[in-house]
Amino acid sequence: MLFKNIVGHDHLKNHLLKSASSGRIPHAQLFVGPEGSGVLPIAIAYAQYVLCNNIGAENEGGNTACNLKFEHFQHPDLHFIYPTVTTEEVKSKPKSIDFLNLWRQFLKEKPYGSLFDWYSFLNVQNKQGEIRVEDAQEILKALSLKSYEGGYKIMIIWMADKLNIAASNKILKILEEPTEKTLFILISENEEDILQTIRSRCQVLHFSALSEEAITHHLIEYQNIEPKKAKLIAHKALGNYNRALNLCHDKNDDQPFEEWFIKWVRAAFRAKGNAAAIQDLISWSEQIAGLGRETQKKFLHFCIEMFRQALLLNYETDKLVYFESSVGDFNLHKFAPFVNGNNITDIYKELSDAIYHIERNGNAKIILTDLSIKLTRLIHKK
Repeated sequence: MLFKNIVGHDHLKNHLLKSASSGRIPHAQLFVGPEGSGVLPIAIAYAQYVLCNNIGAENEGGNTACNLKFEHFQHPDLHFIYPTVTTEEVKSKPKSIDFLNLWRQFLKEKPYGSLFDWYSFLNVQNKQGEIRVEDAQEILKALSLKSYEGGYKIMIIWMADKLNIAASNKILKILEEPTEKTLFILISENEEDILQTIRSRCQVLHFSALSEEAITHHLIEYQNIEPKKAKLIAHKALGNYNRALNLCHDKNDDQPFEEWFIKWVRAAFRAKGNAAAIQDLISWSEQIAGLGRETQKKFLHFCIEMFRQALLLNYETDKLVYFESSVGDFNLHKFAPFVNGNNITDIYKELSDAIYHIERNGNAKIILTDLSIKLTRLIHKK
């Protein structure tokens, strides 16, 4: 991957280029950025710049054979670690190397892909991925050997917040005292979920969500999108280039989420003073509980965004509202007055708590039923 082909973050790309060109390369770095901000592509471009001796502002030149290896993510001194789950092929103790071919395919098809997209590649169903101690052992094994090409050995740990405690503890020493010319690049969307002892050993770079201008420019130049449509897509993407690409190809993953959300809030409205309508909320909870945990979490994040859009509309900040309903009889303008300063904090807290408990393998039906009953009270709060 070349820096020039990556969306936005020009100042951070320049920082990485200058530090690498001058030989000031911290041995452990933590890149933190939201979904779709392109942190993984930047990490790979940075690794390519370092390994291929590409001294130049646009990451070109250097070792041609080395650059060709990066086109297929097959450089022998570049290693990846990422969350995995058990599958039909890998029934126990899964580790990253077991899914290497699938990972390379994922990088080619969706370099800006989310954790949810990766789990879809793995077909996780109701499982949740993590980085286990077996991966930590692979890290120690790979980095104990000399580099194949005599330069750096680079270990990219994607979604480092998924390192479990055992894996985190096992790599602490090599993070603090790595072998010569070893570079760790940890990538995370949730910095606070990484063990403090890991974070303290890393130099941290924070990446913000992408600007509408950067996404618009990239869609026009690289996706051949007409400027007016590109600007609209960039506005809807909320700084997430992965979402922008899905919208370009009419892959609106939010459509079933929208239907579930509308069904939910309408049932919550009917349930006030109507005990019989509680059954609708229970049925809805059973439906969502039947989905995989990652889908449940993604849907609840969608609900948070829907309430945010309603709040913005209620407070007449229409320019920040991008939502356009695909369900014909739902009107966000009519829903917006029910989301206000008196209830939005509590609604956000309850949704966040539900995500937290689902992530920790709580009973989804109980969690969602409890959330639904609370919403019935909160949504009518004046």
